[in-house]
Amino acid sequence: MEKKLLTIFGSSGLVGSSILREALDRGYQVNGTLRNVDNQDRIARLKNLPSGENANFFPADMADISSLESPLKRADAVFICCLIPTYKGFDGTPSKELNDDRGYNEIIKPTVDGCLNILKMAKKNNVQNVLICSSTSSTNPIPPVLIKNELDHWSDEQEQCRSKKYTSAAKTYMEKAAFKFCAENNLRISVFLPTGLYGSAILPEHFKHNPFLWIKSVLEGGPPRHKKIPNDSASLIHLHDLARLFLAAYENPTASGRYFGVLDSFHWNDIYRECQKLIPNMQMPQPVSENHIAPTQFDFKRRDSLGVKIRDFPTIMRETVDWIKSKPF
Repeated sequence: MEKKLLTIFGSSGLVGSSILREALDRGYQVNGTLRNVDNQDRIARLKNLPSGENANFFPADMADISSLESPLKRADAVFICCLIPTYKGFDGTPSKELNDDRGYNEIIKPTVDGCLNILKMAKKNNVQNVLICSSTSSTNPIPPVLIKNELDHWSDEQEQCRSKKYTSAAKTYMEKAAFKFCAENNLRISVFLPTGLYGSAILPEHFKHNPFLWIKSVLEGGPPRHKKIPNDSASLIHLHDLARLFLAAYENPTASGRYFGVLDSFHWNDIYRECQKLIPNMQMPQPVSENHIAPTQFDFKRRDSLGVKIRDFPTIMRETVDWIKSKPF
């Protein structure tokens, strides 16, 4: 039986390309979108993935709804991975320096409108399955809770704006708009909430992202990400495992709603210590002087219902370091 066609918006991004890799491994035909299909090196690297001959690439800009139709024709599902965080206004002003009007119109609205443009075109082309990459930044309720779950715990987008966190607010606004649209139009929607992407990437430009950037630095004898270890925690997951979660949700017709896309949250002290086991001579940040805060806690019942076996913390760190050591590009 011929595998169905999947469309991935943002197929050259860190998450989108990982989903592309996993979908091709599973035998799917894939339409991927990029803003610039004239970048032949990028296309060649994506086509060079195993079964890459089953991928076709299209130019698309989520702000231009007319550019979104071609990659969606005959698709069974759309994966929206192009809603990358925006940290500056149109003229380069940092988001924290914007007023509410500019924060909404220059950071939040383009993300919401872009997502809705894709959903409108998916509906027009009878694409019934929607999967979106969002962020854990939309799951921080006020007041904070001891253990977070995806269904009950949302960030307050208005409070995020009052705190000048327009980048985070964009995810909250976008998710709520997407769920509303899909409910009104009878589309099945699954939204993944990741952060801290480790493992192996696909394109050279992905090295601009942490943790690859700071791990590469310490491998070369340079400084780590922080001068002093933050008294804070960070959530993380292996890119392969995140992609498998997306595909598991698509392939399970009963899956829908929000899912954490993380292994767990770890104190930065533990992240650096695990890295030091793998790179004994690395420069270490100054230690935490105060009592360590407890890492964020999650309820993973929904994530685990998808049946994906997720790598443990030492394995994620080891595979990431080994991949960077291999000088993949």
